[in-house]
Amino acid sequence: MGDVGTGGSVATFSVWDYVVFAGVIVVSASIGLFQSFRGRKESTSAEFLLGGRRMTAVPVAMSLTASFMSGISVIGTPAEAYLYGTTYWLFGFSYAIMSAISAEIFVPLFYRLAITSAYEYLELRFSRPIRILGTTMYIAQTALYTGLVIYAPALALNQITGLHLWGVLVATGVVCIIYCTLGGLKAVIWTDVLQLVIMLAGFVIVIARGAVIKGGLTQVWEDAWEGGRLHAFDFDPDPLRRHTFWTVVVGGSIMWLSIYSINQSQVQRYISCKTLGHAKMSLYVNMCGLLVTVSLAMLSGLTMYSIYKNCDPISNGDVGTSDQLLPYLVMDILEIYPGVPGLFVAAAYSGTLSTVSSSINALVAVTVEDFLAPVCKNLTAKQVTWMNMGLSVFFGAVCIGMAGVASAMGSVLQAALSIFGMISGPLLGLYLLGMLFRTSNSIGALSGLITGLALTLWVGIGSQLYPPTTEKTLPLPLSTAGCNRTMDPSYTTVTPWTTPEADFRPALADTWYSLSYLYFAPFGTLVTITCGLLVSMITGGCKQRHHNPDLFVKKGDLLCFRYCNKSQVTDFKEKPPKDISMGADNLAFTDKDVTDKDAEKCTRL
Repeated sequence: MGDVGTGGSVATFSVWDYVVFAGVIVVSASIGLFQSFRGRKESTSAEFLLGGRRMTAVPVAMSLTASFMSGISVIGTPAEAYLYGTTYWLFGFSYAIMSAISAEIFVPLFYRLAITSAYEYLELRFSRPIRILGTTMYIAQTALYTGLVIYAPALALNQITGLHLWGVLVATGVVCIIYCTLGGLKAVIWTDVLQLVIMLAGFVIVIARGAVIKGGLTQVWEDAWEGGRLHAFDFDPDPLRRHTFWTVVVGGSIMWLSIYSINQSQVQRYISCKTLGHAKMSLYVNMCGLLVTVSLAMLSGLTMYSIYKNCDPISNGDVGTSDQLLPYLVMDILEIYPGVPGLFVAAAYSGTLSTVSSSINALVAVTVEDFLAPVCKNLTAKQVTWMNMGLSVFFGAVCIGMAGVASAMGSVLQAALSIFGMISGPLLGLYLLGMLFRTSNSIGALSGLITGLALTLWVGIGSQLYPPTTEKTLPLPLSTAGCNRTMDPSYTTVTPWTTPEADFRPALADTWYSLSYLYFAPFGTLVTITCGLLVSMITGGCKQRHHNPDLFVKKGDLLCFRYCNKSQVTDFKEKPPKDISMGADNLAFTDKDVTDKDAEKCTRL
């Protein structure tokens, strides 16, 4: 290998790297086995899908963080900083906004209803066909997203180990199937905790080694400044610009809200908490975890730019895509430490295992609750357990298959977020339509959902076929002046991840199809709500007077009202949820986390 940061081939895995990597995978699978043996006397559907509703805030929060800070984030976020700068860091504001809204509005609603599937709410509020449509949209979205998650680290392993790409894809799915099938949600959550620690350790190792090579973090920061990577606050209101303050904070907040507030993978975690307080706290602790993770990922990207500022591996032909940049860096700077590259790959792989196992568990939950439970009502507990395990295997195989589709979607980070924007945006609009507007009816809800989904798919698929030009994405300049070898000495810049521009671009390509991918979710949400309200009013929605108040957002749900609202104390006692037995130890169902004494104290204040 040549000097660090000057291009050329890098070393591949050593024996110790394989040992460390394999050790992490074995430990992850062992957690599933441990939870299986530990819970063999409590083999019920509630135990498998919701951990018996006895989880606490911290492990759930770490699981929430790990679920969507996946291998995509480990690989894609540093590449984002390397190519586009630190505007992505502004997602810290989005995480804060999302966490507050999810914790204070959505968590109390789902917790009060004691549901297992988030889409059960759609039937309670509107109709069963809308519930089925919502569940189907979620399954399609999650399967494609999970395929993308599997593909990302497989690409990394292929780059730095030489392992066959599809061999890695299948191995990923098999490991997830094993511990997800055996251990259920508890195995998923506790494995997530381990995998999050490994992910963060991987980032820290890269940053520390890069700082040593460059003579300190100060030099890394100075190089990033000179390369234009620190100009994060761009207040251009143009909605066609890929990343600005407004697209990230406004569009990003709604996009992440659509992920954390109604996505089954996330809802299933916080409703597994033993109290409403733990459920809310899990989201706030998760916010801190997201901030730490994105900060370490950004610093890893800046470190990578500082090392390769004079020899871009993409332009030099050392890597094929931007998603291979960080694995290339790891082998370039850490090969002298046997086992450390293996730890980094384990970090990326851990993120994938976390997300895939979460997705499989959530897919099983919605399939059982929304499709099979109404039909198969006389199954024994043992039959339900076998059905859950069989579905885990089935969805694991589906997700592996979808990895092939995901391989054609370009940058893994943007592709993943685009998928959520296109599908979760209209779904979020549907939930808000039901939670906030009593006049909305099932006809309006269905019309709004279909319209919002059609329009977001139109713009989203169009943007994949005709990617925005560099004038809108604004990749920052990269150089090959310091490389030992180059493909073309005069070529000093590169357009990252985007496919070559087609010879023919339709009129909408530079307007409609160039809409920032972060605006897909707010656009779908707004269209769904607007259309839903209009159709509801036309079809007599305003005449509807009788609604179950538990289906709407209540003032007492908010933290600022809850402890000073005496009527909230008896809310759950008077109207217990439909299935007390599933969560009898869950304090939200008895409301013991607010006592009469506390309410009287608040009243006096």
